[in-house]
Amino acid sequence: MKGPFAKGGGLRAYAVFYLLFLYAPILLLPLFAFNSGTVIAFPLKGFTTDWFAQMYGNATLRRALTNSLIIAVSSSILATCLGIFAARATTRFRYPGKGAITSLIMLPLVLPEIIVSMSLLVVLLAIGIKLTVFTVILGHTLICMPYATVILTTAFNSLDRSLEEAAYDLGESKVSAFRLVILPLVMPGIVSSLLMSFTISLDEFIIAFFLAGNEPTLPTYIFSQLRFPKSIPMIMALGTVLVLFSIILLTLAEYYRRRGVARTGAKDSGGFL
Repeated sequence: MKGPFAKGGGLRAYAVFYLLFLYAPILLLPLFAFNSGTVIAFPLKGFTTDWFAQMYGNATLRRALTNSLIIAVSSSILATCLGIFAARATTRFRYPGKGAITSLIMLPLVLPEIIVSMSLLVVLLAIGIKLTVFTVILGHTLICMPYATVILTTAFNSLDRSLEEAAYDLGESKVSAFRLVILPLVMPGIVSSLLMSFTISLDEFIIAFFLAGNEPTLPTYIFSQLRFPKSIPMIMALGTVLVLFSIILLTLAEYYRRRGVARTGAKDSGGFL
């Protein structure tokens, strides 16, 4: 076959156009974040950092950011801890209903988030729990746990069981062997799970919209400001910071994932980046 489609040329061209379509809007964020004009359109007016200063001086934004950081840190720790238990049980033990339980843990990956959010809202209101930051943490933990479980399952699967058996032969109990031998070996996977869960929680909107009550989070605050044209440049500046922060977190997560693969000598089957 000759022409541009020979030797995968068509596939490469499709990939390039797909990536441009996907990431071009993100690349436009910093352009308008440093644009002095209040209208998001070309041509650009001039260079300014006023929108970043306005973003920093916004008290409501700081409160929303604080809430989002509390939620993201808490839910990532809870999801990772639960993911460790689930991954350990899945990779080490056999028990009745193992496949069904594993599928139930992974269910939030395929369920529409709006259905999950509405179900949680109905249940929480029915048992009399007030909608606060705590309820958002519960919802985000539910959403993040499947991602944490997948990452940690890969980390536990890559372990050499002979190391654990050697610890038992040397007199270690199951608890001490898990703490002194297994956890250090899967630590890159744990860090990767924490970073990934943190990023997912920080960016999540639908569950926060339903369960936050009167407490603003960063995604809900951004959504509320889209109604005001004068606030759009500040939102562009905020978006630029969030994109940069997300890229840094995902890069760290991928670094620790690859470090874990190299440390255990397992075959790398792909990752986040």
